[in-house]
Amino acid sequence: MPIRSPKVAVCLLLLVSFVWGAEFVLIDLAVAKMPTHAFNAIRFCVAAVSLLPLLWFSRHQLQGVRWLPLLSASALLGFMLFIGFYTQTEGLRFTSVSNAGFITGLNVPLVPLLGFLLFRTQVARSVWVGVIVATAGLYLLTMGEALEINRGDMLVLICAFGFASHILLTGRFVDSMPVVPLSILQLIAVAIYSTIAAALSPEPALYYADSTPLTWQDHLQDPIIISSILVAGILGTAYAFWAQSASQQILESHKVALIFAAEPVFAHLAAWLVLNEHLGNQGLIGAAMIIAAMLISELGDRKQKVTVQPLDQTAVISK
Repeated sequence: MPIRSPKVAVCLLLLVSFVWGAEFVLIDLAVAKMPTHAFNAIRFCVAAVSLLPLLWFSRHQLQGVRWLPLLSASALLGFMLFIGFYTQTEGLRFTSVSNAGFITGLNVPLVPLLGFLLFRTQVARSVWVGVIVATAGLYLLTMGEALEINRGDMLVLICAFGFASHILLTGRFVDSMPVVPLSILQLIAVAIYSTIAAALSPEPALYYADSTPLTWQDHLQDPIIISSILVAGILGTAYAFWAQSASQQILESHKVALIFAAEPVFAHLAAWLVLNEHLGNQGLIGAAMIIAAMLISELGDRKQKVTVQPLDQTAVISK
């Protein structure tokens, strides 16, 4: 059925945040064995293939599609994703998980800020309050007592700009383009960019230079890598970016960013359940502030009339 309710869209994006948070442990283990470019190339190939069945539901929408604008938009969105995923993973090699989590979370305030600077997009005062509260909550949830800027921090800062730009640009494209082809093509673009980057890199494509040489057969027999690719590719990538594209036909970009700010909350919950890690008082306060920020943004917009436009018929969830 078509997605027409903002509440359904919010639930879809919260599920995306949950998947992203829960898969962190698997991906962290996988990229310790397989370099980032190779992992992302396979991950995004799996993601693109897993979305292909949805083309059956949207095949009538392919008639009359303007392919050049669609391919151009997909290449640009894919490049933003490629930059975001690569710099985040690579940055973790040089900085702490806490620093990376907070700096990645800066895409929350960056979305309305870049939207205002680039497109003069006006947002309600309640949204700015929510952004400030969410940023403070992310700090308490992920940071220690001091913030030290290093090479990894700068890489992850680029990641935050990449993800924020992707959210903004998705909001500009989804109203005029079919969601499923747009989602599939941008995932293919990331796989192509990652493959090219792996081929051009002076380092080995399938293993780290200072580790034991590995082949494709070795990786295919590793349950951690296989499970990571399947979970990250199908749920964390294919479903996630289809849900984002479909939901942004109803929700504004800044609201999507605030919902995605719940990702570190779910990541800590997964770590607590799987690794027996605990948030502590500071982390609990930060998580509560993130949830409060989402509520502030939503409740503050209640007085404004919400315009719900008919969704593209390709944005469907099969029963």
